[in-house]
Amino acid sequence: MTFQEFKQIHSRRLFLRDCAGGLGTIALANLLNGSALGAGKRTDPLAPKAPPFAPKAKNVIFMFMEGAPSQVDLFDPKPELKKWQGQPLPPSMTSQLKLAFIKPTAAVLASPREFKPYGQCGAEYSDFITHTASCADDICLIRSMYTDAFNHHPGQLLLMSGSTQIGRPTLGAWTLYGLGSESENLPGFVVLSSGVGTSGGESNFSSGFLPSTYQGVQFRSAADPIVYLSNPASVTRETQRAGLDALRDLNQAHLASTGDVEIASRIASYELAFRMQMAAPELLDFSKESASTLEMYGVNKEPTRPFATNCLLARRMVEHGVRFVMLMHASWDQHTNLNRDLKKNCDITDQPTAALLKDLKQRGLLDSTLVVWGGEFGRTPMVEIRNTADPENAGRDHHPLAYSMWMAGGGIKGGQVVGKTDDLGFNIVEDKIHVHDLQATILQCLGFDHTRLTYHYMGRDFRLTDVSGNVVKKLLA
Repeated sequence: MTFQEFKQIHSRRLFLRDCAGGLGTIALANLLNGSALGAGKRTDPLAPKAPPFAPKAKNVIFMFMEGAPSQVDLFDPKPELKKWQGQPLPPSMTSQLKLAFIKPTAAVLASPREFKPYGQCGAEYSDFITHTASCADDICLIRSMYTDAFNHHPGQLLLMSGSTQIGRPTLGAWTLYGLGSESENLPGFVVLSSGVGTSGGESNFSSGFLPSTYQGVQFRSAADPIVYLSNPASVTRETQRAGLDALRDLNQAHLASTGDVEIASRIASYELAFRMQMAAPELLDFSKESASTLEMYGVNKEPTRPFATNCLLARRMVEHGVRFVMLMHASWDQHTNLNRDLKKNCDITDQPTAALLKDLKQRGLLDSTLVVWGGEFGRTPMVEIRNTADPENAGRDHHPLAYSMWMAGGGIKGGQVVGKTDDLGFNIVEDKIHVHDLQATILQCLGFDHTRLTYHYMGRDFRLTDVSGNVVKKLLA
């Protein structure tokens, strides 16, 4: 192409942009929200959308227990392990095993936990999670999860994005991309964290190659909910609005000339941030919550306070139309001091978790809110010893071949146990459920065929479940 030919093409673009008031002006009218033009419509990227078929769930609360809770000490009782206590498992069971730290010859560690049945369903739960167990008839307990990754960051990426590669959209981003948000004043995808931090960090709630509008927004449970959300004392709301209007006009002009969807995302983000300055602080105001509700969650006591606050915020966000709330608590990575540290995490999370389920149910929100609880993989039935001088140092290594998660609420059949592992909790013997199957089932509850919720990028259509995954019908109501 000659320079003259390029100039001719460029001139035609300028003509189309500027004629009849300019296509840029038309784009501006289309992208601005209703409050800017008085039209009363939401035309931003997060506007609510109807899924292809009637959904059972409108919202998701994903309780991500980073670090991998021990299923044999919480959800999957294995009394047969006591017969093998202190002995290695047969090589026929362990020769092909991929382990992060221990050797296949490591000795068996029987769980000291006591299990008993709960509810009419009779599902067995550990004495460390009696509050959660009290909701047994609302929970679908999955004892046959498995994954392809045996280290934390790849495992978390696979659980959240369907791939062990960094850069893919996560479950919350896909949900927001497919459904939009019913909240005009809050992000559609919110992240609340407690504990010591996650291995995957922001990659657990990234929008990947989707427009950045769909990424998770981290909230804090104290002070300003979002860092730098508040204005400096010298900046009035009117001054801020004038500055945002000028910035919006410049971005709109750039959008009209380039068509870059990230500019549209940036415009929507600035406007949302402006509206959040009024809405977000109200979420932290628990003054209208009853004393019994605060006590049920454990908001005003330790050690439950941080996680309880996040659970109560999650319920309030669902009520405000937030589409996807991710609660991250870290870390359950008990390579040592299993009994002490597992109890510590359960003491923090068990009561608030049960309170959230009960609160959603009594408010009529559980039927439309899908709650998911679990980590990136499980723990071995064999022991890991790192400090031989400490008699209480016993822990468990990573185990991707068989572990437990649970689901409740929108679209899920509660009061049941799905899947079964062998007598040692080592392999799955019934109803194997891969991470992609779990993701496909979640999207099914939200009204999507997981094979058709796609995004075209780098020459092909991508989806959350990559190239596999099946809806697990046993999980569905």
